[in-house]
Amino acid sequence: MVENVIHELTAEEAELYDRQIRLWGLENQKKLRNSRILLAGLNGLGAEIAKNIILAGLKSVTFLDNAKVSKLDFASQFFIPTTEEGKFRAEVSLLRAQALNPMVELTADTGNLSDKDEEFFKKFDVIVITEASIAEQIRIDNICRQNKIKFFAADMWGMFGFSFADLQEHEFAEDIIKHKVISKPHEKVKTEPVKHTTKRTLNFPSLESTINFDFKSQYFAKRMKKTGPAYIVMKILQKFREDENRDPLPAHRDEDIKKLLTIRDSMADANLIPDIYFEHVFGQISPSSAILGGAVAQEVIKTVSQKDAPHYNYFFFDPQTACGFIETIET
Repeated sequence: MVENVIHELTAEEAELYDRQIRLWGLENQKKLRNSRILLAGLNGLGAEIAKNIILAGLKSVTFLDNAKVSKLDFASQFFIPTTEEGKFRAEVSLLRAQALNPMVELTADTGNLSDKDEEFFKKFDVIVITEASIAEQIRIDNICRQNKIKFFAADMWGMFGFSFADLQEHEFAEDIIKHKVISKPHEKVKTEPVKHTTKRTLNFPSLESTINFDFKSQYFAKRMKKTGPAYIVMKILQKFREDENRDPLPAHRDEDIKKLLTIRDSMADANLIPDIYFEHVFGQISPSSAILGGAVAQEVIKTVSQKDAPHYNYFFFDPQTACGFIETIET
């Protein structure tokens, strides 16, 4: 991780971030203001993550993306004007993103994620990866673990999405509310809430270990009855991306659904994952991207500020239940 020297906020910054300072404290805002973030993948989900972390007031955000604007982006990527088709998404996203908060340093890198070496990633405090192959995500997570860089992976397929966090050994402060009795003896019991701040530490497993997790175990099968098959749906979609070198496309809907069902049948019991799970995994849907993007950005903010308990370690948005939930995969 980059060694940060914590600088004091200027009067202009203190005025701009006044509401946030009152919400999570001056020291936490200083931590945010001194953090460098890499965001790889500027699709609709990436734009939602970028919006929220830029507004929070980080030091700098680098957009890394070598993809060019296509018509699919116009359904959810609100930084890109419809006149910019064919140009690099990272570059054309800068203008509108910068308008959100001129105090955050924004840069665009149109290089290929797979060409970036360890020295490149060492420049950042937090790395957020979208749209990458699972092999590439694992490679970067292992680099992050070696250099104590906080790592997030996230993806959105249609209305289904997930995020994963590897914060390694992460220390944070959590406010615990307890109730103190203030009534006198023989009076009706009255209490008032009292806030206590407690410091805690969590140790996160690597992405590689959670991907190789035995989801066919009896233990996980029982738990899946409560949470649903989102973890396996994620693995099926990742496998499709690996096999086809792309995500499911609306133009190939029928063909791609057949491929997804074939992958499902090879990985799990079809009765566990109904066909309907693959009806809405095409493109990216703005409302779902907003939900997942907001959740990921909030986790980045919590991680940098070291305030409140982070998600440990997967978060899924399941369109079949219209719910988001945390799934803990321990190895």
